[in-house]
Amino acid sequence: MAELANVTKRTVDYYTQIGLLKAERSSSNYRYYNMDMISRLQYIEELKKDHLTLDDIKVKLKTQADESLELEELKEKIKALEQDVSAIASLLKEKGLQDPQFIKKHLSHESITLIQSLLLLLS
Repeated sequence: MAELANVTKRTVDYYTQIGLLKAERSSSNYRYYNMDMISRLQYIEELKKDHLTLDDIKVKLKTQADESLELEELKEKIKALEQDVSAIASLLKEKGLQDPQFIKKHLSHESITLIQSLLLLLS
């Protein structure tokens, strides 16, 4: 891994020790790094070239991980909302209630705005 990222083995060991990299351990206690960690190591080295400290890099990586989790949660919520909207649309169609005026009368202004926003995100 060190060779792929053009760093020393000692650098990889240190980054692992301070928590910038994570390794899997074999039964004989050898460390194995997945491809994500190789990319992460290369990214760390790029950030160092931009004169970021290792503490700054750790914060940046943590922030990116948190944002990634938030994005995944948001995607799941959007997916659930899409299913809800689809179910409601089917129900309205089944009951013959597709008239936009009927829908506007029975939904709050906030709900209509939310649906419009979701439709914009989905298109």
